[in-house]
Amino acid sequence: MGSVDSNIVLIALPTIARELAGTSLFDLLWILLGYQLVTAVVLVNFGRLADMFGRVKLYNFGFALFTVGSALCGFSQSAVQLILFRIIQALGGAFLFANSAAIITDAFPENERGRALGINSVAFVVGSVLGLVLGGFLTAGFGWRSIFLVNIPIGIFATIWSHYRLRELAELNREEKLDIPGNVTLAVGLTILLLGITLVSIAIIEPLEFYLLTIVGVSMIVAFVMIERRAKYPMLNLGLFKIRLFSAGNVAIFLNALARGAVSLVLIFYLQGPTMGLDPLTAGIFLVPVSASVAAFGPVSGWISDKRGARALATLGLIISSVGFLMLTQIGETVTFNDLLLPLVLVGSGMGIFASPNRASIMNSVPPAARGLASGTSATLINVGATFSLGISFAAMTVSTPIADLTEIFLGAPGLGSAPWIGEFINSIRSVYLLSTIFLLIAIVPSLMRGHQKVDRGPRLF
Repeated sequence: MGSVDSNIVLIALPTIARELAGTSLFDLLWILLGYQLVTAVVLVNFGRLADMFGRVKLYNFGFALFTVGSALCGFSQSAVQLILFRIIQALGGAFLFANSAAIITDAFPENERGRALGINSVAFVVGSVLGLVLGGFLTAGFGWRSIFLVNIPIGIFATIWSHYRLRELAELNREEKLDIPGNVTLAVGLTILLLGITLVSIAIIEPLEFYLLTIVGVSMIVAFVMIERRAKYPMLNLGLFKIRLFSAGNVAIFLNALARGAVSLVLIFYLQGPTMGLDPLTAGIFLVPVSASVAAFGPVSGWISDKRGARALATLGLIISSVGFLMLTQIGETVTFNDLLLPLVLVGSGMGIFASPNRASIMNSVPPAARGLASGTSATLINVGATFSLGISFAAMTVSTPIADLTEIFLGAPGLGSAPWIGEFINSIRSVYLLSTIFLLIAIVPSLMRGHQKVDRGPRLF
């Protein structure tokens, strides 16, 4: 449900921009950024809460809260309301994302976890595929509100199902406390940095104000690190980063998220934009190869990593994705489905090959009592990377395309196909994918530095 919703909203953004009165470009960006930012900030604390009070219990609560947030989003009357109600959705989604990998890790021995997490990634990716197609179908046939309302029956079923079918396997530690100062400084720091990036990109603030916001944001992040080093129960246990497998895997996963976070957003506005002009359903179908490739390769790479370790596979996945992004830097004013097929398959298959081994390597590197925290830490870095990917990519596009012209594209103004700045718009898309390629190539370094992991070849469950 979480992954369905992310792509459903993505595919519907151009329609929301046209139909929800008073929606600005800033509002449109923060419908996405607000959701991801809140998820990123609270994930680790929600992982800690799960270690204290039970992963299954909070997982179930996440389903219920996400469902309530979805209903509120469906009845939003303004962009501000939609952004606020998306925050409620984000809190529910954070309970799901923070506990999913930890629940699975508890349930399987080390020599089965790669395959188990790979199967879990298939569920996530199937949701992504459904989101693209279902989002286009619902938006075109029933309006953008239906993309949120469809979560209500799914959420009710999921809440009841998880309540009766999941069992708590973890040993709980009720003595720990939440790290409120750490949570506040991280939230404020990330929010200020993202506000600075988006506000300067759409020319609401001047460069000097952006530099000041950046200094304040970075100062809050530094304060967060200092608090974590002294806290008795830190939000982010920096001691875990002394474990090479843990630190290398998390740096790689952050850079991978930074590379891929904006790939779908940019393509959605390109495919529904002035040169292509596709409807939401057709645009969603164009993006299916990415998610389908992840679904195909995720379980296989997880199964192989159970036997061979993560380093070679995860690194191979990064290399394959970087080739796909490099091919996307050659995108033209118009493309066919076949033109995008190979680069998107390479991007998706590389993600699938990387994700399961890398996640299993991270989760296997920590003691059982820290799995909730480790799962939340990884999920936080993924969300922070993806969130900043959106902000950085939009900023990169404004370098090539005048902000007034880019605003017309993102808000769905008609009749732009022959505008003189179309070439600049295409160049801005190419620059985003060049940045993605660079981030992935950098990620290869920590992936290789994780070293070899001793693979437990204990008794099999199946």
